[in-house]
Amino acid sequence: MNTDQGTEVEVSFLNDKGELLPKMRVPKIARTDAEWRKQLTPEQYAIARGKGTEPAFCGAFYDNHKIGVYVCVCCGLPLFASSAKFDSGTGWPSFFKPVASENIASQPDLSYGKRRTEILCALCDAHLGHVFEDGPKPTGLRHCLNSASLVFKEMNNPPK
Repeated sequence: MNTDQGTEVEVSFLNDKGELLPKMRVPKIARTDAEWRKQLTPEQYAIARGKGTEPAFCGAFYDNHKIGVYVCVCCGLPLFASSAKFDSGTGWPSFFKPVASENIASQPDLSYGKRRTEILCALCDAHLGHVFEDGPKPTGLRHCLNSASLVFKEMNNPPK
């Protein structure tokens, strides 16, 4: 695994019981375009590395009701728990909060003539989707994600 020379990021991982571990500083993951293409399917690459968007109501996880945690397809960092998932009616998996705020990075996205906030994996910069301020309580946020940017891991006791 290549890392971004000298760049570290503070993230949180889960233990085997699904409990959030204390924040830790780790090297940021960076791979060449060829390495990402070798690791990911064409759809995963187009979305996670190419900042694409899958069609609504087509992703593997928009209607997933299993208990567990969603991790980054590129690096495995835990991102969202099923306990924070809700049906936004948009056709994409939506969550009102991440597993740990430090695991998500954000940046302005002005593509397609829209003003949005893109969310990325803090460890490897994979494009996850966008966050909007029209979600449910307690946060009022809707993290709208692409299923192709995620891997779902079933677990009995995911983080709350």
